[in-house]
Amino acid sequence: AYERRFPTCPLIPMFVASDTVNEYKSEDEAIHVIERRCKLDIDAPRLLKKIAGVDYVYFVQKNSLNRRERTLHIEAYNETFSNRVIINEHCSYTVHPDNEDWTCFEQSASLDIKSFFGFESTVEKIAMKQYTSNIKKGKEIIEYYLKQLEEEGITFVPRWTPPVACKSESSTSHPRRPVSPAINIPESATKEGLSNKEILNTSSSPSEPTTGTPDDKLDADYIKRYLGDLTPMQESCLIRLRQWLQETHKGKIPKDEHILRFLRARDFNIDKAREILCQSLTWRKQHQVDYILDTWNPPQVLQDYYAGGWHHHDKDGRPLYVLRLGQMDTKGLVRALGEEALLRYVLSINEEGLRRCEENTKVFGRPISSWTCLVDLEGLNMRHLWRPGVKALLRIIEVVEANYPETLGRLLILRAPRVFPVLWTLVSPFIDDNTRKKFLIYAGNDYQGPGGLLDYIDKEIIPDFLGGECMCEVPEGGLVPKSLYRTAEELENEDIKLWTETIYQSASVFKGAPHEVLIQIVDASSVITWDFDVCKGDIVFNIFHSKRAPQPPKKDSLGAHSITSPGGNNVQLIDKVWQLGRDYSMVESPLICKEGESVQGSHVTRWPGFYILQWKFHSMPACATTNLPRVDDVLASLQVSSHKCKVMYYTEVIGSEDFRGSMTSLESSHSGFSQLSAATTSSSQSHSSSMISR
Repeated sequence: AYERRFPTCPLIPMFVASDTVNEYKSEDEAIHVIERRCKLDIDAPRLLKKIAGVDYVYFVQKNSLNRRERTLHIEAYNETFSNRVIINEHCSYTVHPDNEDWTCFEQSASLDIKSFFGFESTVEKIAMKQYTSNIKKGKEIIEYYLKQLEEEGITFVPRWTPPVACKSESSTSHPRRPVSPAINIPESATKEGLSNKEILNTSSSPSEPTTGTPDDKLDADYIKRYLGDLTPMQESCLIRLRQWLQETHKGKIPKDEHILRFLRARDFNIDKAREILCQSLTWRKQHQVDYILDTWNPPQVLQDYYAGGWHHHDKDGRPLYVLRLGQMDTKGLVRALGEEALLRYVLSINEEGLRRCEENTKVFGRPISSWTCLVDLEGLNMRHLWRPGVKALLRIIEVVEANYPETLGRLLILRAPRVFPVLWTLVSPFIDDNTRKKFLIYAGNDYQGPGGLLDYIDKEIIPDFLGGECMCEVPEGGLVPKSLYRTAEELENEDIKLWTETIYQSASVFKGAPHEVLIQIVDASSVITWDFDVCKGDIVFNIFHSKRAPQPPKKDSLGAHSITSPGGNNVQLIDKVWQLGRDYSMVESPLICKEGESVQGSHVTRWPGFYILQWKFHSMPACATTNLPRVDDVLASLQVSSHKCKVMYYTEVIGSEDFRGSMTSLESSHSGFSQLSAATTSSSQSHSSSMISR
């Protein structure tokens, strides 16, 4: 059936022609290898073809059929522009190990674009589009030719048997291949790795459809119900990123919907998505964003004068948020509350949006992962362009863009006045291109005409202030009384308080300057617990004990190493004249922690005295057989700028009898990102890098 797609296939329009370059058949006809040069008409912009100087792209494809092993292996690579773009693809048809009547199909590919006349991004998108399209049609094409064979009366092909006169070839001339060989494509050598697995039932008897396990394949019903349409490539990216999170975050991973938002925000580039997702998870943990809806009550000023609120849903089922920005006194709110309180309020709105998306997904029976925002600008004037207010707005946009990607489904901007272009010029550079495409802007009463509000929102829920019949409970805003204004000093203190309102502390670790925390133990049976994330670089975690107290903490005196953000510090306690084994001792084996890892553990103290928790810069060891550093070591050292690492930690001391029941000390083991995480295992079941002294 597969061979019938040559020399050309009507189901693949881009496959124009193919010529046989080499062909080999073994004497017993068990082995048949054929190599073809395939001519493809890629669906690319005419300008790009003109710049490249080609109309067609040529690939070399090698098909190796082994009737003895019952396998077909297909290898393909590009001949055109091979010095600029490297494409490798491998497919295999094999017999299913558990059912000889089933055929397994596996496919993997790699794409590495070195340079392409400045159109690297365009070429990547074209390649992804073509490849994804081919994956979708792969099963359809093979079934088309299977049906064609059936119509011709061919429903069974006898298995190959060695000719009687021919001795079976020795294993040395034809080494036996595994049933389903693994093709290993190094991450560093690929810009995108793709995989697709499928089982085709070629048996004439009916059988139950097979589904992969959650670890290697997502259930089709689950995807349709909660995630939406995903290509095999996108599904593969989601699984790979989730597995990486499970390995590094020790079971504390966000839900698939949230991981998917970050992948979509970076066009399913795993490395880029992983970077921003890890930064966001650390940010959420540090500022306790997961608990903001339950623990933070907005000041009364916000409840009275912030002209925004949730209002039903749009025609697509997305939660609808209404913001009457033109009626809001942004200057008064900033003067009365400060930047941090406004930011926190916007974060609570976004957290409520995530919650409403989950509720609407259940109500409408389809995935809803974003919301619609309706912004009414009637009343917008130069007062809204007050510089501190614009600065606060830009910071809010920056934080929301970084931590809530792909949550805005549509933004409807109504009654934009003449001053709006000025505000847009200031704000638009900070908004992601993908987000900007979702903006619809209406001047005057244009929103009432064709293509206006009725295309997106049901008539029954259009707010009354926009000419609708639905009463909208969003506050009307208005000027904030100057009696509520606070001094710059009061606002500054309030901002710091909000910023540091977290149980976690940040610390910087430098080469030659570890960060150390002192814990005094009076009761020898106490338990020291810790929970820390390695935000940047690799570190070594140590625990020491000393009978005498070290000198008062001294901040790192290196000017270049000073920390400007609140909570970030570098403290060294162990005096340089102290000797290990004489003045202090190591009570736990050193633990090497890699960037991105989340570590929880505990130590049962044997003696009273002073315990020092130390996070130390990890230097890669040189190769044992030579004094020269290894290539991996050099590359690793280049990745740590200025030999600086960063950790975020929390420690607590509790009595051993209370250790098992202390939810505070163990909360990070199974709550970390509670609002975003699916059900996870407790710390005792996870494979965390924890140390327990017995």
